Amino acid sequence: MTTATAPDSPADLEELPGAADEEIPVPPGASAALLRSLLAPHRRRVLAGIVMILLQQAALQSGPLLVSLAIDRAIPALRHHDSGPLIAVTAGYLGCAALSTLLQRAFIRVSGRINQDVLLELRSRIFRHAQRLGLDFHERYTSGRIISRGTSDVDTLRELLNEGLQELLAVFLSVCYIAVILLVMDWRLGLLALSSVLPMALLVRMFRTRSSRVYRVSRTAVASVIVRFTETMNGIRPVQAFRREKDNQAAFSDINQQYATTNANGLLEMARYVAFSRATANLWVTVVVLVGAYLVTDGSLELGVLTGFVLYLRRLYDPIDQLAMFLNSYQSAAAALEKISGLLAQEPSVAEPVTPVPLPATTSTGRTVAFTDVRFAYRTGREILPAFCLTLPAGQTTAVVGATGAGKSTLAKLLARFYDPTSGRITLDGVDLRELAAAELRRGVVMVTQESFLFSGTVAENIAVGRPEASREEIEQAAKAIGAHDFITALPEGYDTDVRKRGGRISAGQRQLVAFARALLADPAVLILDEATSSLDVPGEQAVQRAMRTVLAGRTAVIIAHRLSTVEIADRVLVMESGRIIEDGTPAELIAGRGRFADLHTAWRESLV
Repeated sequence: MTTATAPDSPADLEELPGAADEEIPVPPGASAALLRSLLAPHRRRVLAGIVMILLQQAALQSGPLLVSLAIDRAIPALRHHDSGPLIAVTAGYLGCAALSTLLQRAFIRVSGRINQDVLLELRSRIFRHAQRLGLDFHERYTSGRIISRGTSDVDTLRELLNEGLQELLAVFLSVCYIAVILLVMDWRLGLLALSSVLPMALLVRMFRTRSSRVYRVSRTAVASVIVRFTETMNGIRPVQAFRREKDNQAAFSDINQQYATTNANGLLEMARYVAFSRATANLWVTVVVLVGAYLVTDGSLELGVLTGFVLYLRRLYDPIDQLAMFLNSYQSAAAALEKISGLLAQEPSVAEPVTPVPLPATTSTGRTVAFTDVRFAYRTGREILPAFCLTLPAGQTTAVVGATGAGKSTLAKLLARFYDPTSGRITLDGVDLRELAAAELRRGVVMVTQESFLFSGTVAENIAVGRPEASREEIEQAAKAIGAHDFITALPEGYDTDVRKRGGRISAGQRQLVAFARALLADPAVLILDEATSSLDVPGEQAVQRAMRTVLAGRTAVIIAHRLSTVEIADRVLVMESGRIIEDGTPAELIAGRGRFADLHTAWRESLV
């Protein structure tokens, strides 16, 4: 058996620099691809909405044209006692107004349903995908940054879809309709009026370019605010214990000020755009009115046509403020969509096999684990785990001891397939872990860590996480086997007591006992205990050890421990130092020798005295 360097993952986070500050890369075209995939199931409703808005704008934009006809045709006819044209124009105007209102109402209902379905699917994708991503990703990016993707960024998209999208379609279609109508009414004034499109387009492009940079910074800034807030609230106990309130407030104030500054910059860009666009619009209206007045006096243009031109120009330029607000929302939403698409484009480092291989049937409760020429390096590329081989026979309980950073937890995480080795194979009864379906692997290998994380909910629900279909009787049997039944029944509502967020209602030692019961209920073939007794007092640890002697019998188990008292129940001990396995044998053999374990055992015995 060759040895290997395998630093503990938490102790070696220097291998993952900038975890909280690193930006998630966004592949080219990821935002557009995400948007297409979200809208694809709603093609029919999207098409129906487009037809509705086309008809609605056609009905709406007919108003000034009917006013022009009334001035040039209906009123002169009325002078000759012919009220027919005026009645027809009036009826047409009222009919178009009513049709526009009904179509707009229908469009809002259809688009609202599409928007809600899209946002529902997007939130689900973010949550589902974040759970699929491996530990290497979650160690690089803080939970607050991921929370920001599913909350503030989705809310930004919601504001755009609910309020800005209709404005975009209305402005675009009104420009197209009005351009055609103006050219039909009088091509000379039409060309003059439409010549304003060039400076307007330049203003829009300049605004988009400048504001897009601002809103990318803004989305990063709001994520930093959420990260700081989340970390402070999650760590409120050490914050108050070490009187970090003022320091945290100062750090939060700096981040909050950066966010406020980016928002102010965004408003400044919008104000600049609105000011220049209004000036351009007023200038063109003035020129068109002067030229049109000259043509009317010259007799080459009817007064009704000029009136229609002025009404259409107001309709063309009045939405400028709304367009600015839409562009403002659009840039913010585009930046949010970019962040979300970057997250969803991340591939899990521990991939599900395309064609899973089932584990061979066995009559024993344990399975043989083998590390064959396994190498491991974090994503920085520097190899920290040279090739090594190790075999853990079925049913054997193996303890791995050593100083912090010796490689114990990395070994355990590779076995649990939280990471894949850079090269080599880790097999379970001869089947490579990478060929096992995730569900089968999680049933076969269970890991209990020192965090002992509990979810909000009852004690029974937390134990049943290991096997959700388990009955109450099976849950209680698991708790009794691990020695947790007595303290659970002493709780106000027994097994139905809500442990609250992170299990804060019960002590750290009790949380670890619940985590043990959860693992035992899952009944895995391979059980990994990573510093799982670190929060137990001496009586509690002794109670767990007594239960473990029965529970681990015949099961393949790996116990990562600092406390040598935990090692007493092991059949075999591996001693790691500086990432290398320097000793391998039974506890009695190693204690009787003169190696590192014997020294550790002697020091531990003396500490007890």
